[in-house]
Amino acid sequence: MADRVPLDFEPPVRQIRALLLGVDDRDLAAPTPCPGWPVAALLDHLMGLSVAFTMAARKRAGAPGTDGPPPQPSADHLSPQWRSRLPVLLADLSIAWRDPGAWTGTAQAGGVTLPATAMGAVAMNELIMHGWDLARATEQDYAADPRALEVLIEFLGQSPADGTPGLFGPRIPVDTEEELLPRALGLAGRDPSWRPPRRRPIPSRAATAD
Repeated sequence: MADRVPLDFEPPVRQIRALLLGVDDRDLAAPTPCPGWPVAALLDHLMGLSVAFTMAARKRAGAPGTDGPPPQPSADHLSPQWRSRLPVLLADLSIAWRDPGAWTGTAQAGGVTLPATAMGAVAMNELIMHGWDLARATEQDYAADPRALEVLIEFLGQSPADGTPGLFGPRIPVDTEEELLPRALGLAGRDPSWRPPRRRPIPSRAATAD
């Protein structure tokens, strides 16, 4: 079924679900490549976008996340059940875009209506970029599907170089000889070299004893 649609959402969904297993409660306050968003806010955003793009694929205009701008991601809004709920929402997203009908006509998400093929590319971009954000913030390995990256590089290359508010930041120059993931990150306004600040180790009692 997946080879009958332009993009297969299963690889990025599977990877994010694996990354979630490596998120410790202590990571929730850690910074991410998204300015001002700690990991908890990023997870809140992933939950919201999963619902919105699932509804977009199913052509559910007026459903949550489709007919208006999404709320600002917030650590305070993150569901206490995110560990069990987010993997289910991601699986629903992958299944929804597996339907060839999802890619026909138009689709609506966040109050924006686009050709369904463009909306699918935006959804894929969100998953890959935020999957990378989560991996970097929690210091986990990340690899993206090369076929999806090739589509994203072509798609992102058509966006304005100074960015699209709410979607992409201003482009960050990356050598065109670089691998696919850094090139896609740069086109989406991400700095491929971003690393979290080094966490200060908690001194042992013995080390702090007089």
